[in-house]
Formats: sequence, structure tokens, C-alpha cells
Amino acid sequence: MKALLLVDIQNGFCPGGNLAVADGDAVVPVANRLIENGGYGLIVASQDWHPPGHGSFASSHPGKQPFEMGELSGKPQVMWPDHCVQNTPDADFHPELNVAAIDHVQRKGENPDVDSYSAFRDNDRNAVTGLDAYLRHKSVGTLDILGLATDYCVRFSALDAVAMLPGVRVRLIEDGCRGIDAEGVSDAIREMRDAGVEIIDSDAAIAG
Repeated sequence: MKALLLVDIQNGFCPGGNLAVADGDAVVPVANRLIENGGYGLIVASQDWHPPGHGSFASSHPGKQPFEMGELSGKPQVMWPDHCVQNTPDADFHPELNVAAIDHVQRKGENPDVDSYSAFRDNDRNAVTGLDAYLRHKSVGTLDILGLATDYCVRFSALDAVAMLPGVRVRLIEDGCRGIDAEGVSDAIREMRDAGVEIIDSDAAIAG
């Protein structure tokens, strides 16, 4: 089966959101086109779902400013603005995304003591979300990935897909992604390609 993973296409990461990615809403029409025309047997979406006061928020660390480096769970951590807090509009999927077509929503980032960029596991790699088991149960053979942001949640989701789903073909739909930092995006694309992720565009995804 061919599946599509939509990574964090939420208000918080789109223009007007608390952690907006430049041009982030441009991924929405790409996602909708693929949902409609990509021939996917399964549509999955990840959703950042942070409790108030999450440890990755700069506001949880006195003296820290957003985008400064800090530490969380013993690992270096970017201190983010408060974003995608549970049950707030910032955490909602973008209103123009075809959410009716989504078969499964995988929430992440619920543990206040560790961040979760990947849709598959926490950043400390100790706790898994269960998405890998779900996709195996559905007999997914090809997994296409797009969303926000290329250099963070998309990157780690794609890398974990390769590591945790052996035998599954993993493809990044590059024109369906936007990133935070241009250099970070380049590094992420290179790292994903080196790990075995195929880098394609939405036309190629629709073609097969």
C-alpha cells in the first residue's frame, strides 16, 4: 500500500501562527492535490500537541528567549515560542487542509519533559508513538512525506521512517515542504538522501 504522511500542517506553523514557517501555508494545496490525485490507500497526519508549559518552550525557562539553545532531557534543545498548545487554535490543522480525508492522526509532543520532532518517537528515542506499528499493520510499502518544517519535524520523521520501517520505500515530496532556515533545509535534504530517502516532487508522487 502507498501511504501519505502529512507532518504538522497546523496553524502554529503557518503564517499568523506562534511558530510560523515562511510560506508554510503553501504546502496545503500540494497536500490536497496529493490527497485527491495521489492514489494513496492511507492518509496519516501528525499533530504537535503540547501541554501548557512544555519543556521546549522558552517561557518554561526563566531568562531564556525563543530560539536560544538550552537543554531538555539531557540533550541540547532549541527554546521555542509557546506553540501548538493542546486545544488551542494554534494546534488545529490548517483550515484549508482536507482533514476529512485523513484516516489517522498521530499526536506527538505530549510529554512535557521531552520534545518530539519525529512523528515516530520522542527526541530522546526512548518513547515511540506507535506510528511505525500502525503503518506495518496496514502493510504500507511506500510512504510519502511532506509538511512542516523540512529541517525539523519532516527531517526527523523521514529519518525515523527509514530506520523503523525496514523494507518500506520512503520518499520526501520536496515541493510539499517548507523549512525554517535555508542552510538547515539543505543539510536536512542531504541527510535524508544519504539515509536512503528518495527526494521527489508532487508530480512524481502522483505518477507513481
